Amino acid sequence: MSHLYSQLPPLILGGAADVIRQAFDHGVRAIDTSPYYEPSEQLLGKALQDASITKHYTRSDYVLMTKVGRIKSDQFDYSPAWVRQSVSRSLQRFNTDYLDVVFCHDVEFVTEDDALGAIGELLKLVDERKVRNVGISGYRIDVLSRVAQSARERYGRPVDVIQNWGQMNLQNGRLEVEEGLKAFENAGVKTVLNASPLNIGLLRAGGVPVGKLGDFHPAPEGLRSVCRDVAEYMTSQGESLAAVALRYALWRAEATSHDQFRVCTITGISTTADLTENVNTSLSILKPAEKSPMSVAGATLNHSQLDHDRTLFDKAREMLGDWSDYSFTSPDPGWSPELKRVINPSKKSDS
Repeated sequence: MSHLYSQLPPLILGGAADVIRQAFDHGVRAIDTSPYYEPSEQLLGKALQDASITKHYTRSDYVLMTKVGRIKSDQFDYSPAWVRQSVSRSLQRFNTDYLDVVFCHDVEFVTEDDALGAIGELLKLVDERKVRNVGISGYRIDVLSRVAQSARERYGRPVDVIQNWGQMNLQNGRLEVEEGLKAFENAGVKTVLNASPLNIGLLRAGGVPVGKLGDFHPAPEGLRSVCRDVAEYMTSQGESLAAVALRYALWRAEATSHDQFRVCTITGISTTADLTENVNTSLSILKPAEKSPMSVAGATLNHSQLDHDRTLFDKAREMLGDWSDYSFTSPDPGWSPELKRVINPSKKSDS
């Protein structure tokens, strides 16, 4: 079986059941989701069983990634019983006998012992061939690094993949410093997924998104203000900040990858228009393979586009000033994993 880092495309689909066929046709054949993103698993599972998919793609043609452990915004359960129950539920929702990757979701919200226990249960599921790769996800780079190293020491093998969000983008590049990618690689990790290249909507025109949950974005007003200024500058240059930010993230992912270590980018796509824009943006900074001119699969860095973009990247970082590499607090001060954990898995829904 080939290693995960050789299976993944440079761009990974975050959710979006309505655009799967088009995404697959463009080589975006990896999906990242979670039961926490209710009802994402159910919608994706139904879409993947549609004849428009099954006539053209088999299960082995795409990578399916989901998560365990996070129940609600303030509820987590990393117990072995719930990990196993959650994986079983995901397998049913996707009508599959295996999941390519299962992440422990947002490990900074639980104790290290809880995280290691969940990893151990996932490794048992690997032995049972229900899960192929075990990962951890979260915002805190130091926690991810520590848990990865501890898992290797306890189980005699590394976790396969780490997902980090919001820290390898035009505003915040902390994932690239010594405590980030290098520490992950030292812990034996061969694949890193950089989620949220727009920093959950901060790096785009129009300000941060405000949906049915209200204004949830953790960015302070000073950072929001300077990002609006950067967006206006990009518009004056005939560019969009969102496109420039995605090109930056894809560049850094390619620049930090090598033969035995891969960084890929997860981007949220909800409509066909989003997909088209993201693929076109990707295929400007990445040069497609000759045999697949409209596919991101197998694409390599386009140095001529990069030469053009460096000026934009440098100007954005200059405008960000002291806000460059500013990080959010996760979890919020006062969070207590002992108080906020869900204790009894049997009380949760099996839907």
